[in-house]
Amino acid sequence: MPDSLPATLVDAALRGMLLALLALLAFVLGRDRPGLPASRAAVALMLGLMVQVIASTPWVEEALPRLWQAPLVAVSVGNAVLFWIFVQALFDDDFRLEPMHAAAWLAAAGLAGFNCAWMYGSASVFAGVTIGLQRLAPLVFAVLAVMAALRHWRGDLVEGRRRLRIFIVVTGVAYTLAMLAVRLSVPHGRLTGMTATADVAMLLFMVAGTAAWMMRLSGSELFPSALRALPAPLPRREVPVQEAPPAAAQAATDPAEDALAEALLRLMEAERAYRTEDLTVAGLASRLGTPEYRLRRLINQRLGHRNFNAFVNGFRLDEARGALADPAQRALPVLTIALTAGFQSIGPFNRAFKAATGLTPTEYRREKLADS
Repeated sequence: MPDSLPATLVDAALRGMLLALLALLAFVLGRDRPGLPASRAAVALMLGLMVQVIASTPWVEEALPRLWQAPLVAVSVGNAVLFWIFVQALFDDDFRLEPMHAAAWLAAAGLAGFNCAWMYGSASVFAGVTIGLQRLAPLVFAVLAVMAALRHWRGDLVEGRRRLRIFIVVTGVAYTLAMLAVRLSVPHGRLTGMTATADVAMLLFMVAGTAAWMMRLSGSELFPSALRALPAPLPRREVPVQEAPPAAAQAATDPAEDALAEALLRLMEAERAYRTEDLTVAGLASRLGTPEYRLRRLINQRLGHRNFNAFVNGFRLDEARGALADPAQRALPVLTIALTAGFQSIGPFNRAFKAATGLTPTEYRREKLADS
């Protein structure tokens, strides 16, 4: 007993610190950014992790009846889904919560709760299948989270957020795999003693590291503006600016940066580089003869764009709007206009066009040609 008391106190102290940090993060994000999907996903994840911290306490796992544990286990397993949603929302400025996200959480949580209440220790032939699916769920959603984080990594223009992606993905996946391996190696998947303390210590490291990183980033770096105006048609000889750059960036002028901005303008507008198939930051930087990081910084900090695809699509949509409003191109199919402007298919073009104008391409053409 004397040897177990210090370990118990250490475990309790770690859990207390983690619960306090999770509660603080949930409160701050819910207060400061209540309307953003990333903030909502983060708050849900923080609350879910608080339940998980309590549910994984050795006393709870050993002494609480299975039927009472079922809701706690359901929420804990559902956190794998919330982590996937959070990664999508944090790194995709156009992310929107969909019914499928709620359905995925309900499926994972419902399966875990059902297994905890009735399947563990059951002689049913279905027990092995349902418990196996429950144990597979965290791995599946960890892979989906990695795919979501890496999907637009090269196009992310916010340097701090690019590094945060790596930290969250590496630590999140490492934690998921480690805890999955531990729970598979112990009876009934219960954490006891040092494994329970190691679990909460890893969670505390992840949450504290993510919180520290998020505090180092300004709100505009981490989150998009809550209200973003729809981009208007671009005047010629101007690089599209999505959000106003910081005042400090406007005040300071760098001749080398000015020259790079002018070269970028010529390449995008005069040479129509945006029509290039699968255009990337690296490819554009190579054509400009500049390091990739300098081009990302220019487009982000000076032109106000957080995502490279959004920057490029601004030029594509400008050309498409001009073609749709041109009476001489009245008979030209919308698909031809989209492909000529650089879009790879009609679906992404229609979605981007409606997000930018509030109209479908056909509605926009009809309205403009009627005015002419």
